[in-house]
Amino acid sequence: MKFDKLHKLIIVITSIFLFASCSEQMEYRENQNYQKDYIQLNFSNVGGLISNIYAQLDYDFGNYDGAMLASASDEAEYAWESSSIHDFYNGSWGPSNPKASIWNSSYSAIQNCNLFLEEFLGLTFPELALNDDYQAQMFRYNNYENEVRFLRAYFYFNLIRQYGDVPFYTKVMTTEEVNKLTRTPYENIIQFIVDESDAIVNKIPVDYTKLGSMAIPGSQENGRANRIAVLSLKARTLLYAASPLFNKDNNKELWHQAALANKAVIDSSLVHGYHLEDYTQIWGPHNWESKEAIFVRRITETSGSNILESRNFPIGVEGGNSGNCPTQTLVDAYQMKSTGKFWDDPESGYEASNPYAGRDPRFNMTIVKNGDTKWPFYNTQPIQTYFGGANGEPISGATPTGYYLKKLLDSSIDLRPGKETRSRHSWITYRLGEFYLNYAEAVYNYLGSADGTSSEFQMSAREAVNVIRSRQGVEMPALEAGLSNDKFWELYTNERMVELAFEGHRFWDVRRWKEGQKLSSIDRMKITRNADNTYSYRRESVNRLWEDKMYFFPIPQSELLKNDNLTQNPGYETNI
Repeated sequence: MKFDKLHKLIIVITSIFLFASCSEQMEYRENQNYQKDYIQLNFSNVGGLISNIYAQLDYDFGNYDGAMLASASDEAEYAWESSSIHDFYNGSWGPSNPKASIWNSSYSAIQNCNLFLEEFLGLTFPELALNDDYQAQMFRYNNYENEVRFLRAYFYFNLIRQYGDVPFYTKVMTTEEVNKLTRTPYENIIQFIVDESDAIVNKIPVDYTKLGSMAIPGSQENGRANRIAVLSLKARTLLYAASPLFNKDNNKELWHQAALANKAVIDSSLVHGYHLEDYTQIWGPHNWESKEAIFVRRITETSGSNILESRNFPIGVEGGNSGNCPTQTLVDAYQMKSTGKFWDDPESGYEASNPYAGRDPRFNMTIVKNGDTKWPFYNTQPIQTYFGGANGEPISGATPTGYYLKKLLDSSIDLRPGKETRSRHSWITYRLGEFYLNYAEAVYNYLGSADGTSSEFQMSAREAVNVIRSRQGVEMPALEAGLSNDKFWELYTNERMVELAFEGHRFWDVRRWKEGQKLSSIDRMKITRNADNTYSYRRESVNRLWEDKMYFFPIPQSELLKNDNLTQNPGYETNI
């Protein structure tokens, strides 16, 4: 039986994940009544539907029993063996254990995007026409179309990044209709994302704080998609499309388009007041205010939370529970500041007896090491990650790698019983620093060398990387001209690992580069305190399972059982 529109509406709305957030920012709200007549009643009701679509934006503060995807890459190791994050590399990952949160949340959000675009465009709210804020509210309402089209494209990007070809639809569908879909080639969906971005980019506001008479008093709305966010989605999508996982024939034109799109983000950002800031501004309770942040996903209410800190402050610190522990593999990526060379280069200036001195400043901004003080602020003892130390093995939950996480955490949060504090947390989806690196990768692959320039691309790949290395608070030695292609690629991928650590990139980068073997092992640091209070340091390598089928996720077995038209990703066909 063909469902009518109201039945479709009820089906879609009952699947919404309701998420409350701060009222003066991105207003995620809990509304129970989403029938069509109710939604059409006033601006606020329509806004509630839009806000619940925004609530499906992904972020990674520990979605796998407290573990981040960083702990399924070579960035980190999760301290607790019970976490499902270990399934990614211990042989437990497969169609019946598919890690399908992105599949479920993305399609739920896409259904609601389709619902809005199909049912709720063209409203005029005549009964509210005499309200003082009518024109401002109508401006906001009419812009919802642009936001929703952006969001739908965003969710499709997440799906193709994870699965490759996926079911694709742009209208409200019944369960029966959805369960007859086949997988659409990723190239078609990439083109859809590009076309949608191009269609809305000049319609959506650049800055919601500069709407003049169309502004709604007291509503900052800095969580909404803007013009630079649209450009960013297009640019990241085209970078992935040009990468080896998707660009199997190394089509140079795909790199060309990626370079143009990422250049557009940089150029538009600089015109509209975005710029690189101090590296520490990309985390903490006020990171959403950073002029480097292009698009931010607000996570917590005004009252804030301390879950991220409780999951990652060191074991042995009051209230700390350990968690995502940076690897020695990541630590080794931080070069020496004075020379710009790696630790194992004889000319680097590295001292084996003092291995953390003189590193890239981003090291101390990202990682908690043995001997650090005031982490967090109420901890009066130095961090002790050596064997037998207050924060080290053999304590249950102690770091297995020798390090704890600092980046993204708010050190001012107090977890002591009776003194607990909270703060706001925001996930930066797009920031300007990423797009200098994206541009460098794309223009390098298009022009064929680190120093190549053209009339279109007057900044070389090497120069773009050096913009990042010279950022405030970092100021690392510049990459030299004349690097071989192999050497530049080594330094570029390393720079990306350092700059974007724990921001949700590394897990996907090694996949799109088809360098998955990098995930087949990690290094740890085992520290021993000697009788004379000096320390001995011993590297330890740990193998992890990597198979090439892991470049993509398995299609959930539950979906295959519901839909005979779906096919499984290669390598998972017999792995139930």
